Amino acid sequence: MNVPKWMKKSLVILVSILTLGMVSPDDFQWQDDAAAHKPDKKSLQAEEEKAGSYSFQNSLEEQEPECDREQLAQEFIRVAEESSYAKFGERIKPRIEDEFMEVILPQMEKAITSYIEACPEEDLSNLAISEKPSSGYGEKIFNVYNQQTGKDVIRFHVRRENPPQQGYWFNFHYHTDQDQFITHHELGTIYWDKNTPPKWSTLN
Repeated sequence: MNVPKWMKKSLVILVSILTLGMVSPDDFQWQDDAAAHKPDKKSLQAEEEKAGSYSFQNSLEEQEPECDREQLAQEFIRVAEESSYAKFGERIKPRIEDEFMEVILPQMEKAITSYIEACPEEDLSNLAISEKPSSGYGEKIFNVYNQQTGKDVIRFHVRRENPPQQGYWFNFHYHTDQDQFITHHELGTIYWDKNTPPKWSTLN
């Protein structure tokens, strides 16, 4: 039976009006499949945050102890330099500062860094450095000590030496608690003059 063309058109218009322009059930099925395979924004964001957090945490776990040791060593070296200049005072510092920077300070850095690198993790946070050198004829420049026990672990000293007919020398060295501070670990020597040097920390 042939259906008039106008009836077909009317039927299409009627269906469109009744469904309010909605698409066919096949189109709905396609959209549902796509939505099922596409992660929603919240779950995607949560996955990204989880991945980022894990990577960042791993980085911290791997690098933080190393950074802590490096930062601690740098801070101790800074204080070591300042304490040394305070020890020298205004009369000695200008005459030995350059040689101290070239010869002695690098050796101090090595000693400090080596100790910190070998220090057990549980003791690292307890390490501290004294900032007040002894004046007069005392040898102390600074000490590294354990804050929890109050005991020194390294002592950095400078001693005046006056070998016969060789003038005065400053001998820099350190001691450690490993042998009850008996052994002198040499850092180097700096020549002063034939004349007696001023007392340590002397001002102009």
